[in-house]
Amino acid sequence: MIETWVVVTVAAALLQASRTALQQRLRGLLSVQGAGFVRYAYGAPVSLTALAAVALLPADGPIPAGLPALSMTHALWCAVAGVAQILGTNLLIMSFGARGFAVGTVYSKAETVIVALVGWAVLGEALAVTAWAGILVCMAGVAVLATRGSRDGVAALLRGAGDKAALYGLGAGAMFAVASVCIRAGALGLGDGPAFPRAIATLAVMNTIQAVLMGAWLVAREPATFVAVFRTWRSSAVVGLLSVTGSAGWAWAMTLETAALVRAFGQVELVFTLIMGRLLLGERPKAADIPGSVAVIAGVLLVLLARAPNPG
Repeated sequence: MIETWVVVTVAAALLQASRTALQQRLRGLLSVQGAGFVRYAYGAPVSLTALAAVALLPADGPIPAGLPALSMTHALWCAVAGVAQILGTNLLIMSFGARGFAVGTVYSKAETVIVALVGWAVLGEALAVTAWAGILVCMAGVAVLATRGSRDGVAALLRGAGDKAALYGLGAGAMFAVASVCIRAGALGLGDGPAFPRAIATLAVMNTIQAVLMGAWLVAREPATFVAVFRTWRSSAVVGLLSVTGSAGWAWAMTLETAALVRAFGQVELVFTLIMGRLLLGERPKAADIPGSVAVIAGVLLVLLARAPNPG
């Protein structure tokens, strides 16, 4: 029987791929920071509403309910996760600007390795050898997808391993890894109750912190963009809804399973992104996308076969 975290991770990856494709359309209406703020401005109210609904549902109903006992420690984990996610997004954009989308994508996907190391250091969650193999195969697939199988592209990645684009990309991966581990730590800190309410509570607190921080930054630095986020609500709200539902899926999955396995298995998002690019943006996949996609799928299957040993 397929485990819940696997189904939830696939759903989260599909939702995130859809959000990414639609967010590209917003780039013509909003700045980079404004397009990012959409995730939190429209996501925070939805996640707070979901948390209220969970709190009001009957505890013995078909949907896990009940408000977890929130604490300052939980809020701190959420704050660190939220800030790390914002910084990771900004570093990724800086990497794109330095040497392009492909380079930034490849180096940022070092997140799958970093999250395993951070999860082990912070939470004591080790990974099996099979999981590590899956992570490395996924990263190879990402490199092929990002460079479209070009030998020159791969050579450029290797030559530029120490330049600004690489450092920005690695920094983005590190920040995303910290965010993932902190989300899991925050959810685990809410006790042993049903996973879904703990995930929603963690997401709601994190999204609220992010909305306040990024909203204040935009008001101070890009007030016109702040207004435009709400003026374009018809397009922005859809992106925000997809973002928060996808984030809820990631948080739920990482409450059920180690962040490293979830993020590694979630690389299937890249395959979904190719499909969404074709369906929503009219982008035609290249022949070189096939081996890259196969490698990513092979990697996630290896991750699926692996089980993290339970720490003491």
